[in-house]
Amino acid sequence: MILPKTYFNWSSGKDASLALHTMLQSGQFNIDKLLTSINTHHNKVSMHGLRRELLEAQVQSIGIPLQTIELPEEPSMDDYNRIMTDTVKDLQGKGYTDCGFGDIFLEDLRQYREEQLAPFDILPHFPLWKKDTKDIASDFIKKGFKAIVICTNSELLGQSFVGREFNQDFIKDLPNGVDPCGENGEFHTFCYNGPIFNKAVEFDIGETVYRAYKAPKNNENASNMGFWFCDLITSRYREIS
Repeated sequence: MILPKTYFNWSSGKDASLALHTMLQSGQFNIDKLLTSINTHHNKVSMHGLRRELLEAQVQSIGIPLQTIELPEEPSMDDYNRIMTDTVKDLQGKGYTDCGFGDIFLEDLRQYREEQLAPFDILPHFPLWKKDTKDIASDFIKKGFKAIVICTNSELLGQSFVGREFNQDFIKDLPNGVDPCGENGEFHTFCYNGPIFNKAVEFDIGETVYRAYKAPKNNENASNMGFWFCDLITSRYREIS
């Protein structure tokens, strides 16, 4: 049986890791590319703030080739849509018919992705869709994945939450109203070990910094937002114990 040529939208975090693992374990897809958006100005993964060299170490350990989407520092929605359309068109031309996402329950986001892919006849898959986020978090930990929290929305989670391991203690300490998987953007993680990795990714914890971002130009009702970031440095490996 010929499996569909598939790319996976890779964020570098825990949900993407579990979703990728689920699709690989299903045996229904030929996933031979990871696709990640990079803020070219900062040379880091968009939203997560992960250094490019650590992303590269991560995907090297996974063993699936990486393709990056290079975005400007503050892209408008028009810029973003144009860049994404060009990327998907190129992937379609290379024979890709399917792709994967780690989204869980944001209906408008799923609809946006499906509408963007429809003109290119690329079928999106959401292996974690509508699963209980408490169960997803627990399953991630039970399967042996390891992740560290590298970004938090400062209005919901303070500085003390960044740099922590994503484990049951972290989940227990989350304030009421914060999703256990951070699906509403409350926090982001870097996954560095688990069943999809050949080797754990070695890193050191750098400084913690606060950054404020302007509201999108096309959203007059949105307010500026602040985030805490934990900078991870180095890209060496250590053997999985």
